[in-house]
Amino acid sequence: MIRVGILGAGGMGNVHARQYRKMSDVELFLYEPNDDRRNVYVERWAPQLTSSFDDLAAKVDVIDVCLPTDLHHEFVLKSLAAGRATLVEKPMARTLEQAAEMNEAAERAGVPFMVGHVVRYFAEFAAGNRAVASGKVGKPAAARTRRGGLAPTGSDSWFMDHSRSGGVLIDLGIHDFDWLRWTLGEVKSVYSQSLGAKRGQGPDYALTTLTFESGAIGHCEATWMDPSGFRTTFEVAGDKGLIQHDSRNTAALRTHSGGKTFLESPLDGFDDPYYKQLRAFVDAVRDGTPVPVTGQDGFASLAIALAALESGRTNRAIAPARP
Repeated sequence: MIRVGILGAGGMGNVHARQYRKMSDVELFLYEPNDDRRNVYVERWAPQLTSSFDDLAAKVDVIDVCLPTDLHHEFVLKSLAAGRATLVEKPMARTLEQAAEMNEAAERAGVPFMVGHVVRYFAEFAAGNRAVASGKVGKPAAARTRRGGLAPTGSDSWFMDHSRSGGVLIDLGIHDFDWLRWTLGEVKSVYSQSLGAKRGQGPDYALTTLTFESGAIGHCEATWMDPSGFRTTFEVAGDKGLIQHDSRNTAALRTHSGGKTFLESPLDGFDDPYYKQLRAFVDAVRDGTPVPVTGQDGFASLAIALAALESGRTNRAIAPARP
């Protein structure tokens, strides 16, 4: 039995608990100091409660950090110092200095450390990566992604404070930056325009161009300003073909209600990308095998997102930092 402790009973804490509850070999624990969130969480998922972070760390094998981005650094370091295998939601940190410190701490501790870049586990994006890797499009020349909907809020509207969330580029665009780097290789330079990059608050929209070391070009649209509902798209074109995905064309059921559009897919519960991600992490911890998405992957994706943010502020092309 793997004892998993979740830090944070907010949105992602609930998403993760839903998946852990499908695993017969996982025992679930929680630390959440907010009474209201804790009570709702206990009613839904029935975890074993702990009274403090230290109490949680003493009782579990794994700590899953589902806190707001600006708290990742502090609690990942605490988890690693306690010798616990650690999963942290993306983006792994708010700055590269924090991300580097987290990776150094994981290396010193000698425990598994994984960053939750879940888009790699979505069936369409995984298939797209395999198609490119197998040569179906030939040599990739151009890629285009689009992701977003209405702005999230979170507790105390922390998403709208870009000093905490990083805005749409760091919180949302990083999904596609990670997928494109995974699929097309390292990024040489980034140029971005963002509505929120200079003002540092509120809803945001950004267009980013990535130039890859291979010579391929990527165009990424990320938005928190689309009232028509959440949507993802991608396409990759090469000298032998083109692959495309649009979530609005692949959803089995589309519901319009209250001015919003809701998309549903008939996936089996064990096909859920969050389940696949967390299952892969738990298996790596149990079997002593490498985690699928490393801290170095998380650092590289964050570096692309931060380069895009700096480009949006300065109107210059920026080279992402390397580990």
